[in-house]
Amino acid sequence: CFCRMNRLTLLCVAVTVSVTWAHPRPHLHYAEIINVINKANTTWTAGQNFPNVDVSYVKALCGTILNGPKLPEVLRDIEDVRLPDTFDARQQWPKCPTIKQIRDQGSCGSCWAFGAVEAMSDRICIHSGAKISVEISAEDLLSCCDECGMGCFGGFPSAAWEFWAKKGLVTGGLYQSKVGCRPYTIAECDHHVNGSRPPCQGEQDTPKCVEQCIDGYSPSYQKDKHFGRQTYSVPSKQEQIMAELYKNGPVEAAFSVYADFLTYKTGVYQHVTGDMLGGHAIKILGWGEENGTPYWLAANSWNNDWGDKGFFKIKRGNDECGIESEVVAGIPLLEKTPLNKDLQADSGC
Repeated sequence: CFCRMNRLTLLCVAVTVSVTWAHPRPHLHYAEIINVINKANTTWTAGQNFPNVDVSYVKALCGTILNGPKLPEVLRDIEDVRLPDTFDARQQWPKCPTIKQIRDQGSCGSCWAFGAVEAMSDRICIHSGAKISVEISAEDLLSCCDECGMGCFGGFPSAAWEFWAKKGLVTGGLYQSKVGCRPYTIAECDHHVNGSRPPCQGEQDTPKCVEQCIDGYSPSYQKDKHFGRQTYSVPSKQEQIMAELYKNGPVEAAFSVYADFLTYKTGVYQHVTGDMLGGHAIKILGWGEENGTPYWLAANSWNNDWGDKGFFKIKRGNDECGIESEVVAGIPLLEKTPLNKDLQADSGC
């Protein structure tokens, strides 16, 4: 059923993408949007993150196919859980360095893969008691998961987590990092005006699925794989998402990106103006309240020059832009640590 739905959805998406990209699109006028936001006295401030690029390019970055196949939901008993008013996974698990990391998807609609591997990496560290600290490879997921979608041209977050559980994923760090088995091969680029990286231009082809590690890396590709033990959807109620974060670590979420989101700098984002550009996936790592507005704390994958050093806050509790509707997560399989027996015995995970 999962695969059949994927094929039908991909056919519709492919037709839509071809029609959308076949016609020239107008440039986004960010200066106008920034002016509207900063005069609106809303909960966030806007600034220049992108140049006046073609709309089709920005849409290509939003590579998450929304409303795709669903994983089974796991409902948590939260009656006896005391959730704090503010929570930040970076502070809760300071010995897990990937939680603080901001990655860069480059000129590729691979956000669906990035949101997944970022949360997977964090959870491997968290559930191993910080004994295992790895960067799960976005390249491996992006290039080898055929059932996940169309690579750089869009994918399903739920399928990404299923692939982790069924086939496993190797390690791999940032572009040119030489970290792990399969580091990311798509160059970092500036998703804004003036930065140290080259500007993002055009859509990148999906890398080939190469089932071997870079020269000099050990162990072998097959032995480097990490697996998920259980994958699931998180119910769309904010208390359920908070309990999942608090108990097991960061999650992947998908939402609708509007033109004004691209100009986010600080504060708690909520949609004010601009057209819907596409679906986007990110990592949620915490929550809190700012000037009376509840928020989710999230990590984007547009490098650390975008937004608030790569992070952003988005309004919590009202399913802003669909942020609470498509949350997915999973529990790692930790074969080499004694903690694995405890995890298997905990049916609540």
